[in-house]
Amino acid sequence: MIVMQPVLELNSPDDFDLWPVAEAVPSGFLPLGGALPPAEIGTAVMRIASCNDVDPDGDRPPRPSDPLGAFLHGLLTFDDLFAAGGLRVTDDSTGVTFVPGCCDGLEDWRDWYRLLDGDGLLGFGHEPLSPVAERSGDTVRLTVNTEQSDSPVIELSVTELRHLLAGAERDLADFLTAAAAWVRQRLPHHRAPVTAALARALDLPAPAGAAEE
Repeated sequence: MIVMQPVLELNSPDDFDLWPVAEAVPSGFLPLGGALPPAEIGTAVMRIASCNDVDPDGDRPPRPSDPLGAFLHGLLTFDDLFAAGGLRVTDDSTGVTFVPGCCDGLEDWRDWYRLLDGDGLLGFGHEPLSPVAERSGDTVRLTVNTEQSDSPVIELSVTELRHLLAGAERDLADFLTAAAAWVRQRLPHHRAPVTAALARALDLPAPAGAAEE
């Protein structure tokens, strides 16, 4: 069985205390979906915000002075948001896992649809890890690392990839719905803009009612 999951790349947070996050967060990938517990949703929101926590340039307003507003500033003011991660594909029958590369981000997950439209190749990273997805006819071949001549691969049909992408989109939408509820409880004064920003970071429409104050 082949499984596709939207995943967020994590690193260990340093003394983060603006809202509750999971106590033990190892570096790696966090699968996103609607069933995440509140602490892991908090971890995911923290990570997406931290990906965009960059000092303002001349085209953006200065950071607010309060710690929460300062941390959320990039998330709320950047036009183009970044969320480290992507789509992870695992072949349970072989144990091979295709993971996002350094040039991948969840905001670009829809690029996979280019393979369904006939585009031949998608690259997701560079040396030392260069994962590549390539279509040939009705088959899609996922090479874990093209830097290795004997790299593990996963092969699936275009039809199967279409079903997997639809499932990954549902997982992202379910996570966004859960995250919107979390934001409403934990960040009530930033509810509408944070929820809208998370939707943009995941390239999804905002949940119904998210813009209401």
